[in-house]
Amino acid sequence: MDYSQFLFMPQEVGLLFVFLLVFIYDTFMPARMGKHLPMFATILTALYTVYAFFPCPGSWGMAFGGMFESNPATWVMKNILNVGVLLVMLQSVKWTNDDFVSVRRGEFYELILLTLFGMFLMISARHFLLFVIGLETASLPIAALAAFEKRYYESHEAAAKYVFTAVFSSAIFMLGISFVYGMSGSLYFQDIATQFMGVKSPLLILAVAFVIAGVGYKLSLVPFHQWTADVYQGAPTAVTSYLSVISKGAAAFAFMVILVQVFGAVYSQVWQWMLYAIIILTITIGNLFAMRQRNLKRFLAYSSISQAGYIMLGVIAANQVGMTSMIYYVLVYIFSNLAAFGVIAVIERATGKVTMDDYNGLFKTNPWLAFTMMLAMFSLGGIPPFAGFFSKFFIFVGACHTGSVAIYVLVFIALVNTIISLYYYLLVVKAMFIRQDECVIPYIDSHWTEELALTICVMGIMAVGVASGIYTFLSRVTETIAPMFSMVG
Repeated sequence: MDYSQFLFMPQEVGLLFVFLLVFIYDTFMPARMGKHLPMFATILTALYTVYAFFPCPGSWGMAFGGMFESNPATWVMKNILNVGVLLVMLQSVKWTNDDFVSVRRGEFYELILLTLFGMFLMISARHFLLFVIGLETASLPIAALAAFEKRYYESHEAAAKYVFTAVFSSAIFMLGISFVYGMSGSLYFQDIATQFMGVKSPLLILAVAFVIAGVGYKLSLVPFHQWTADVYQGAPTAVTSYLSVISKGAAAFAFMVILVQVFGAVYSQVWQWMLYAIIILTITIGNLFAMRQRNLKRFLAYSSISQAGYIMLGVIAANQVGMTSMIYYVLVYIFSNLAAFGVIAVIERATGKVTMDDYNGLFKTNPWLAFTMMLAMFSLGGIPPFAGFFSKFFIFVGACHTGSVAIYVLVFIALVNTIISLYYYLLVVKAMFIRQDECVIPYIDSHWTEELALTICVMGIMAVGVASGIYTFLSRVTETIAPMFSMVG
C-alpha cells in the first residue's frame, strides 16, 4: 500500500488527530481535569478548522484506486461543516459540564468527531462501498448521541426510533445498490455511469428509487421524514442542532454527487420526475405541519424538513449553478438554524421551557436572546436583507437555470410555500416582541461560549448575504468539477 495516498486526505487525517487527542485526554487525564475537556476539544476543533481552510499543495486528486476523490468543492463543503461543528461545540460547553452529563462529556465530543469523519467519507466517496462505510459511520454515533440524556424517557425513545428507521433506510439503500451492481458489474461511480448510457429499464428505475429513499431518510425528505420530529424533540438540543444542519449538509452534497455522477445519463427519464414529487411534498408538508407545532424543537424539525426541500432544488438543477447555490444555501442554513437552536438550548438549560407560549414577552427579560431568535426566524423565512433571502434567491435561480417549464412550475410552488412559511416563523417573533403576557422566562446569564457562538451566528446571518464575494468564490470552486455535469441528460 502506498501511504502517500493519505496526502489526498488532509482534512480526514487532521480530524482523526483531533479525535485521538480528545480520546487520550478523556481516558488518561485525572478526574479533576475533566471539567476542562469541553474547552480542550473546542479549542482543538477551532485550530483544526483554521488549518483546514488552507489546502495542502497537491492534495487534489483520486486515492485508493479511485474510491476517494479530493477536489476544491469537497474541500469547501468539509470546511463549511467544520464551522458548523465548531459552533455546536461552543454551544455545548456549559451543557456538557452539567452534573448529569459531565460523566459522559468525553463520549459526546468523540462521537461528534466520529460522525463528522463519516460525513467526510460520504462527501469524497466515488465508490459505493466507501460511501456505505461513511454513511454508517455517520449514522450510528448519532443514535448514541440521541440517547445521551439517560434520565429522560424521550431521549431513549428518540434513539430507538432513529436506530430502527436508520436500519430500514440502510437496507433499502443497499438493496438499490445491489440492483445497480447487478446491472453494471461495478461499484465505481464513473464505471456505473458509463454502463447506464442509453439504458432505461424498470430495474434501473427501481434501483434509483431505492437509492433516493435511502439517502432521503438522512435528509428528512417526505415521505421518509416521520422520524424527524420525535427524534428532534427527544434528543438533547445540542445533538438536535447538530443533526439538523451538519448531517443535512453532508447528505445533500453526497446525494447530488451520486445522482449526477452515477445516474446523470438517466436524469430526465428517471430521477428528475421522482425529485419533482418529493420536493413539492417535502416543502408543502413541512410547512403545513410546522404551523401546528407549539414545541419549538418540533417546530424547527418540520421547518428543517421544509428547508431540505429547498436544498433539493439545487440538486434537481443538476448543473454547476445548482451545486453552487446548494453549497451556499447550506452555509447560510448553518448560521440561521444554529442561531435558533442556540437560543433554545440556552433557555432550556436554564429554565426547561421549550414551548412557543413560554417565549411570550421574552424581549422584556432577555433582549439579546430575543433579537438573535428574531434574526434566525427572518433568515429562515427568507426576509431581506438577511442571508436567508439571498440563499433562497440563488437556489431558485440555480433551479431555473435548466430552463424547463416543469422547473418553473416547481420553483413557483416553492416560492408560494416561502410566503406561507413566513406565517409560522413570524409567530415566534410575535410571541417574543408583541404579546403582552407576563414573561415566564427570567433573565438568563448565559455562558460566554454560548454568547460567542450566537454572536458568530448573528454575524453570519447579517454578513454572508451582503458579502457577494462568497457566492462568487463558491462559483469558481464548482467550476473545477463542471465536467461532472456533462453526462446529465
